[in-house]
Amino acid sequence: MMAGGSNWGNAGAAGGAKRKRWLRLLLETYVSLPFFTVLLLGAIWAFTFHFIGIEREAAGKGAADSVRELVDTYEAQVARNLGGIDQSLKVIAYAVERRGAADALAELNQHGLLPSALVYSISIADAQGRVVARNPAARPVSVADQPYFKFHQETPGHSAIAGETLRDAASGDARLHFTRRLDDAAGQFAGVAVMEVDPAYFTSGYERRRQGEQGMLALVGNDGVVRALRVGDKISWGQQLDLRAEVGASLANSWDGVGRYTMARPMHGFALTAVAGLAEHEQLAVFERRRVASLWEAGVASAVVVMLAALLWIWTWQGAMARRRIRHAQETYAAASEGSMDAFFVLRAVRDRRGMVTDFDIAEANGRAEALSGLTRAQLKGMTLCGWLPQVRVSGKFETLAHIAQVGGVYQEEQRNGMPQLHANWLHWQVVGVDGGVVAIVRDISERKLAEERIVHLAHHDSLTGLPNRSLIADRLQQAILHGERNDREVAVAFIDLDSFKLVNDGLGHTAGDQLLTEVASRMVGCVRRHDTVGRFGGDEFVLVLPEQRDSEGALMLLLEKVREAVIRPVVLGGQPVQVSCSIGVAMYPRDGCDADTLLMNADAAMYRAKDTGKNNVQFYTMEMNASLEEKLELMDGLRTALAEEQFRIYYQPKVSLDTGMVFGVEALLRWQHPVRGMMAPDQFIPLAEESGAIVSIGEWVLLTACRQARAWQLEGLAPVTISVNVSARQFDDARLVMRVQRALELSGLAPQWLELEVTESLIMRDLQQAIAKMRELKAMGISLSIDDFGTGYSSLAALKSFPISSLKIDKSFIRDLDVSSDDQAIARAIISLSHQLQLRVIAEGVETVQQRSFLQDSGCDDMQGYLFSRPVMPEQIQGMLEAQGEALST
Repeated sequence: MMAGGSNWGNAGAAGGAKRKRWLRLLLETYVSLPFFTVLLLGAIWAFTFHFIGIEREAAGKGAADSVRELVDTYEAQVARNLGGIDQSLKVIAYAVERRGAADALAELNQHGLLPSALVYSISIADAQGRVVARNPAARPVSVADQPYFKFHQETPGHSAIAGETLRDAASGDARLHFTRRLDDAAGQFAGVAVMEVDPAYFTSGYERRRQGEQGMLALVGNDGVVRALRVGDKISWGQQLDLRAEVGASLANSWDGVGRYTMARPMHGFALTAVAGLAEHEQLAVFERRRVASLWEAGVASAVVVMLAALLWIWTWQGAMARRRIRHAQETYAAASEGSMDAFFVLRAVRDRRGMVTDFDIAEANGRAEALSGLTRAQLKGMTLCGWLPQVRVSGKFETLAHIAQVGGVYQEEQRNGMPQLHANWLHWQVVGVDGGVVAIVRDISERKLAEERIVHLAHHDSLTGLPNRSLIADRLQQAILHGERNDREVAVAFIDLDSFKLVNDGLGHTAGDQLLTEVASRMVGCVRRHDTVGRFGGDEFVLVLPEQRDSEGALMLLLEKVREAVIRPVVLGGQPVQVSCSIGVAMYPRDGCDADTLLMNADAAMYRAKDTGKNNVQFYTMEMNASLEEKLELMDGLRTALAEEQFRIYYQPKVSLDTGMVFGVEALLRWQHPVRGMMAPDQFIPLAEESGAIVSIGEWVLLTACRQARAWQLEGLAPVTISVNVSARQFDDARLVMRVQRALELSGLAPQWLELEVTESLIMRDLQQAIAKMRELKAMGISLSIDDFGTGYSSLAALKSFPISSLKIDKSFIRDLDVSSDDQAIARAIISLSHQLQLRVIAEGVETVQQRSFLQDSGCDDMQGYLFSRPVMPEQIQGMLEAQGEALST
């Protein structure tokens, strides 16, 4: 129970301290000032919007009063006009009863009883609708088909009615018709008296000064049809209006979308309504100007308040921050020594009579200082600095501390610790001068220094092999060059690239590739001297920096051969032995270059020469290699424009059946008509196109051109032949290959069964599953697939049976010596037998002699291709062959 009471007491004390802290914070001016500023701004804007609301209400009431006054005036005007019209119609009816329809108007005119002809047109129609009298005179017309005539004819009564605004049959002008029925002495229908007036007559009282540009006057029938409508200077009629929807305060009128205050008055004696309206935006224009002015005034007042409040807040905040810094400094200083990762030593200067510092008393220390020194705080306080650490006088540290105590300031440095009394390898010292001495802040930075050393090592070494990376190689090489220059010694730089490493990496996986690189790196290191450098340049490329060469290429060659033989030894990866070779290029300082970049570039060029000469050999740099490199760059540059400049040509080589001797297909073979070098074979530029990526666009052009040519032969009436097109590695890896093939077929119109794509074994085996999936997708389109150069790759029988192919092409390397080499004969028979077991056709390429053809026929080979039958030729020559073949078959 007592423990529980203690807990409650502690919680209460903590809560009370928290409330006091919040209360103290709220009493700070910089905290409360924004709150009161917001209240003041709220009051300003609340008053402004309230005032605007009152003004808006008053403006709306004024507009309503104005439109009420306007409609009253308009009603009186219309009532007078309608009363005059009604009276005139009664007089005309009376005159007709006295003198007849034909003479009634003449009599009234003689007595001055007719309304002005400038305003009104008066006519009298007989019972058949013929106008028998008219003032002013006009051509006789019939009104028998008019709605008002039919109405009076069918409806007894003598009330005047107001018809719709219609075009007058006699004059063609728009007229508003007012009519009254005429009866004969027997009370039967005798005709109609008609008064016509321009509809503008009823809106002529429109005053722009009073009603503005968007005011409205209208005379509307109870049927909702407008007899006359005026808005500004525009007069119209005939609209259908719903007065209940159009009349009201600030409604948008249907005929023009303008909001108006609108009122209506029904007219006594006629089925008409007088309507008047005032545009809202015109009536409230004064209010809008006052509203904008009020908002500006409120905005300016708010800006002034905010500016003044901001200045006051900054001033109060700076004062509060100064007080807080003082308070925090006091609190921090009290807790810093215990909470800091640094060791604090407060040292009081001991001075002699001349005021010179002779030693320091340790006045205070924190817990971190205890851990660093291995002494308690009480033990430290009883010591002097030089008595505890006599090494400070020897190292110069004491002089530094004495200087800071004398002149003040801050001093800091990092150094390896040479004082066994402090348990750390590396220390960071920061000394701050204070009144009466110094404060020494000491931090153990041993772990950071160790981490920095690791980072430096990682920055200059390859993470996989631990060898120097490109950066460190360049630095080591530069140092070797400087050393060789001083001591008149040569430096050898060897650039090493592993041959066929990509096959291992793609076939066995990246883990196996990494294991291979690590093992090869270890073997290289074991072959060289201790002061030589073996570095990994990147990927499967390594660099050897071999200083202290003494004009003996023989000794250097022995070392490089030792490295080459070490690399070529099999490495067991995943339980199976794997063997790779390496190509080595060598450049010598100072013969082949005087700086690191030049030497590395020339060694790289020599390495590529080793690749070009069959791989797995060593080549020393010569000047001609740069020329070869320049030639390569020139060709690559030419490839970029060759397609656009139509420099490529396609030749076609026939494929012949060994059974019939007939041409059944052709292979499309690319040539480059170089503007300077002339016709170039594919082996001179296809590898460069692959390397630069231009092969994708070139291959797409070849595919489309070949398909169009095959279709052109068909359109010439020749027997269809299969067109074979080679697919490069870059093309096959392209995710859009299937789409490109489909597009070529669609653009050319060639049926899929007449297209065959040839791919190599090595291309398929790089990523077997993906290759098979893509081949099946092409096969599903109806396209034939063939493996080119069969026997030169690494495909297994298990993989071969899963390939969706229709034929195998025996590589020409097995055909070349077929008539003299029993090994090649055995290989050819095995491939033919294997293919037939898998239901595949076999075609031999590179057949040049009759003996080769005879052997292939005897061995059961299906087809052949080679110079024995025809070299690659132009399309016209293929067409001639096919025409001759067709004629031979027809005979």
